[in-house]
Amino acid sequence: MLNILQGTADLAYIIGFMLIGCITAFLWAPLLTRVLYRFNVIKGAKTELQGLGSHAYKAQTPVMGGLLVILTVALITFLFNWSRSFTWVPVSVMLISALLGGIDDLMSIYGAERQSRKLSHIMNLIRVHKDWTMRIWYAITLPWTAFKRMSVWLGSRTRRGVLVHEKLILQFIAGAVTAWWVYSKLGPAWHYIYLPFDFNIDAGWLIMPIVVLVVMFTANAVNIADGMDGLAGGMLITTFSALTLLSWINGFGEIAILNATTVGALVTYTYFNIKPARFMMGDVGSLGLGALLAVNTLAIGELGSLFFLGFMFYIEAFSVLIQVGSRYAFGRKVFAMAPLHHHFEIKGWSEEKTVMRFWVIHFIFVVFGFWLALH
Repeated sequence: MLNILQGTADLAYIIGFMLIGCITAFLWAPLLTRVLYRFNVIKGAKTELQGLGSHAYKAQTPVMGGLLVILTVALITFLFNWSRSFTWVPVSVMLISALLGGIDDLMSIYGAERQSRKLSHIMNLIRVHKDWTMRIWYAITLPWTAFKRMSVWLGSRTRRGVLVHEKLILQFIAGAVTAWWVYSKLGPAWHYIYLPFDFNIDAGWLIMPIVVLVVMFTANAVNIADGMDGLAGGMLITTFSALTLLSWINGFGEIAILNATTVGALVTYTYFNIKPARFMMGDVGSLGLGALLAVNTLAIGELGSLFFLGFMFYIEAFSVLIQVGSRYAFGRKVFAMAPLHHHFEIKGWSEEKTVMRFWVIHFIFVVFGFWLALH
């Protein structure tokens, strides 16, 4: 009975941080709102969606509302839950990813258009450039140019902001920090991939590239899903709530508190983001929270359940990959528009209907992932 009471007290303490995160975010949300409107931090609606009346008001809705969650979580963790063993790396990776997203948001609004040369242009310069040293330089850097051009396939049509290859490099750094932490600091137990029903894989040093890939892909998956009012915020609440319970059950108190704080701040953010949104998450929030989701799942040894815990985020990301692959390989689209939520919107679903159904589907699979994690 004593152990049960102690566990209950611990859980009550963790839930207390959920309330602290929620209240703290509510207290300074009006300030953030005024700043975003004062400095006109507005990207405007996507060109492809401007014909939809439901997106007309979004042209005047500020982005970077994700700062409400990022800064709240970072401040509370630094003041009350700072642990060199468990919380400093997740928060650092979150802040690195959020910084990348924030730079992209600001450059997309205030920056000038940026051009990158086509691969065919570089090939032509290698043949005809008058300066032979430049011909050598273009030849040496041809693989880098090819990488930049290939990365454009995964980007949006805008020419402002951080270019896709630059995002990938900075996200790789965030993933590499996580991989170093998992492999070198957490210990040999984290070199395993724990699957349900006691199926475990000793990945050894291969866990490092796996971690890098997981962090990069998850951050981008959350970023891709952030396209409708309330969509990403609502699904993240469900995911981080499950992670809070799993962290507590697995005995990772600091990570449980970090996840609970994130849930509380997300509740406040989603309150202001439900249609019609006062502000949108922006890359600063989606990239930061996507990275935090991946790192916290890795920290508690639940990589095997991550796909279901982040189910709709990954489905959204896969819809983009399928669309891009089909377009370039076969010259045709699979979806009316990618990511998937815009496909249904173009097919006639209202934004509210799409968001609510995605919430429900995501909830079902998160519960399934939680159930798997317990086995």
